[in-house]
Amino acid sequence: MFQKIEAKVLGVFMATEKGSFITEERAEVQVEFGGIPGDLHFGLTKKAGEREPMYEKGTEIFNRRQISIVSAEECAEVAQLLKIEEVRPEWLGANLIVEGIDDFTLLKEGSRIVFPSGAALLCEGVNHPCIHPGKVIQSQYPEKKIAGKFVKMAYDRRGIVCIVEKTGIIKKGDKAVIHSYEPFKGKVELSN
Repeated sequence: MFQKIEAKVLGVFMATEKGSFITEERAEVQVEFGGIPGDLHFGLTKKAGEREPMYEKGTEIFNRRQISIVSAEECAEVAQLLKIEEVRPEWLGANLIVEGIDDFTLLKEGSRIVFPSGAALLCEGVNHPCIHPGKVIQSQYPEKKIAGKFVKMAYDRRGIVCIVEKTGIIKKGDKAVIHSYEPFKGKVELSN
């Protein structure tokens, strides 16, 4: 079954500081095969790490994590679960934040996200939470003990990872049209 869903891009981001996954907001980003040029995760291939235990560490493998996307709804939900004011997409290392889709992380692998410029991303699956963003969030709320709790609270709320299927520009404010061949089980609401 083919389904179309719409979301709004609230922000676009890049991680440009060497050794840091924390992203910085931009007005727009150019996506190329391999991701966003200059971003920490840019490249058609990458070195296997802790997320790929089936390979020897450092083995060159295809980069399924060229772009990461989170939703405003899930960031707010994680913040509420952690009992803090906010969880910012930059702290998660996200390249895009969208709104209009509850349970965005449940978007099916293989779904395509198309932007007005013609740029298109292919969903490669869930971006599983790890302790590193938890530590960044902890640094913003030093009085709270939340670094370790982040992984549990962000499970199935951490967004998705994508590869670039078609190059182009993605801008803050863009409407993203998501094409999925499998039914989406989340709630969809697009504000104006």
